[in-house]
Amino acid sequence: MPLISNVINWFIKKRIHQIELFMKYPHDVQHELLQKLIYTAKNTEWGKKYSFQDTKTYARFKENIPINDYETLKPSIDRIRKGEQNILWPSEITWFAKSSGTTSDKSKFIPVSKEAMEECHFKGGKDLASIYLNNHPESKIFDGKAIGMGGSHQITEIQNQEYYDGDLSAILIQNAPFWAEFKRTPSLSIALMPNWEEKIEKMAHSTIKHKVTNVLGVPSWTLLLFKRVLEITGKNNILEVWPEMEAFFHGGINFSPYRKQFEELLPKTDMRYVENYNASEGFFGIQDQTDVQEMLLMLDYGIFYEFIPKDEIDKENPRIFPLDEVELNKNYAILITTNSGLWRYQIGDTVKFTSINPYRIVVTGRTKNFINAFGEEIIIDNAEKAIDIACKKTSAIVNEYTACPVYMSKDSKNGAHEWLIEFEKEPKNIEEFTVFLDNALKSINSDYEAKRFNNLILQRPIVKKIPQGTFYKWMKIKGKLGGQNKVPRLYNSRKHVDAILEII
Repeated sequence: MPLISNVINWFIKKRIHQIELFMKYPHDVQHELLQKLIYTAKNTEWGKKYSFQDTKTYARFKENIPINDYETLKPSIDRIRKGEQNILWPSEITWFAKSSGTTSDKSKFIPVSKEAMEECHFKGGKDLASIYLNNHPESKIFDGKAIGMGGSHQITEIQNQEYYDGDLSAILIQNAPFWAEFKRTPSLSIALMPNWEEKIEKMAHSTIKHKVTNVLGVPSWTLLLFKRVLEITGKNNILEVWPEMEAFFHGGINFSPYRKQFEELLPKTDMRYVENYNASEGFFGIQDQTDVQEMLLMLDYGIFYEFIPKDEIDKENPRIFPLDEVELNKNYAILITTNSGLWRYQIGDTVKFTSINPYRIVVTGRTKNFINAFGEEIIIDNAEKAIDIACKKTSAIVNEYTACPVYMSKDSKNGAHEWLIEFEKEPKNIEEFTVFLDNALKSINSDYEAKRFNNLILQRPIVKKIPQGTFYKWMKIKGKLGGQNKVPRLYNSRKHVDAILEII
């Protein structure tokens, strides 16, 4: 144990020094990184198409390479998934992180290169531990095991070459170094199971046998596991099962609605909640201070950052700023260029800088209306298509609608979506309308479908018919009648729905 402790301490000190360097010289680090990405990819198909060989400055980079989203990169990604290589990035890419889809596809498949896996995702995981242990040198998280809430993946063989796609968490678990398996529970065979209902059951029975000191995962899935563990053990709280539990490393969705439930399940005054900001496209931020929720923007993970002011996102030629030109307390959409070949890629998130020395951020939302309370990532296009399908199936006509989450509570382990709909022509059977709406969302959005599986995370939507004119009254009260003002279709809190229900 002393030898292991000495190795861990050496690694932490070395890495903290490197982090301090990019905090001190952020612009130099980002500039050098951009040059490295361009040079590395200069002989790819994209490198030749956009003259990477002649791109020596940020100004030229900005001029030569267009802004992209999944739709514009999809043709190239589809070719890589069919076995072609050296298109977006020079190294062989056989792994693809599957996430919720776009307006035209149920799922996105984000390429994950070996460089991104090692220099970004795994590095982010190690940094999460390094920063935590540097802040809490008395910690004993390595005296026990970590519960990892992973997804699943599948294999496709093309021309005798295996290609993999699945949840990013599953990809990372599958490719983690052998020594990581000794400090993680449950076993690989359980962690990668595709059936979430069966997985939660086996995870609960398996993990209660171990000394667990920390958990990494999305709050909604972690709550589901905790509640099942308590049902099996008959205990009153999680600390009666795992008394050495000291930290929950969370990300993916807003933690605020879940904090009270976690505090009830983990009644420990010094329990630590540490936020991280990672996605299929990359690992971006880590909470590096114990007393604030903002996260340090990680600048040496093979990701070059640019930022678009939120009010210019939909403009044909928006202003775009590198890191050294951002301002405090302004909302920006993020553009990333990565060591997986995502060039000037819009990830769809918005952030605000709370500090620029060093650069710290908070995630403020998405670039479009959305609901992502449980990791389901419902976007406005999903909602519009689902409403249209339900109306056609039931001969209904919708005037206005809005939707929001119904969060899990102490008495309910499931969440839901609540829809307030003002009909011009009501369906004969609102229950039938609800079923069609639900099924349409499942068919359109793979993340929603996963959360709805056997009602594990999400129950069927709650659809409420509201009187005609309600939205008009609400908009009038808000002083939002006329002009460009619109009823917000989706909202990631209950702010709007509760206000409308009060009017009713």
